[in-house]
This record gives sequence, C-alpha cells and structure tokens, in this order.
Amino acid sequence: QVQLVESGGGLVQAGGSLRLSCAASGSIFSASVMGWFRQVPGNLRELVATITSGGSTNYADSVKGRFTISRDNTKNTVYLQMNSLKPEDTAVYYCNANKATSTNWNRINYWGQGTQVTVSS
Repeated sequence: QVQLVESGGGLVQAGGSLRLSCAASGSIFSASVMGWFRQVPGNLRELVATITSGGSTNYADSVKGRFTISRDNTKNTVYLQMNSLKPEDTAVYYCNANKATSTNWNRINYWGQGTQVTVSS
C-alpha cells in the first residue's frame, strides 16, 4: 500500500526550477520528521533536506541556498522547491517520513516511490 504520494518531477534546463510535493496520511505525517533524499545509479541514497513538525530545517551543503523544504500541516504535504538547478542535481528523488513511536529510540521509515528529476545543460 502506498503511504507517500509524490509529484512534480520532470525535465528542466540548467538554471530552472521545479517543485516536488509529497502527500502523506495524517497518522504518520503528524508524528514524523519529513525529508527528501536523492539517488543516482551506483551511488548511495543521500539526504537532501529535512523538516520537523515545528518547521526546523536542515539541508545538504550541495543544495543550501538553492533548495527550500516546507510543509503544510493542514494538508499533510511536504514540498521541495528547487531553484538554480544544475546537471549534478539529476537523480531520483524520494520522499521520506521518519515516524516516532512510543519508544523514543524506535522510529519507522516510510518512503515514496521516487520521482525522476533531470537537469539538462
């Protein structure tokens, strides 16, 4: 069963912009740190950005100043606004929910299906 539904990927020219969105069920969204990861074939999946339920954010150095993560708690949706895109941003982007449980060290991960972002030169 699909827990996270992504949209917004596509092909864009270098210097352009895209906005990714990810909708989650309220039961996991409200208790989760939300994030975006990306992966290129042959490489490890890397963290791009995260946001807590209170709005605190963290970014990978490679995207800082260009990407913005945000969340709408009324719509249970997280966004990734990507500006000034570069060819090296080309990857499959995955939405992630890191959900807290009753045990503070025990958390559960949920993943989207992934959406392709391709930046041409």
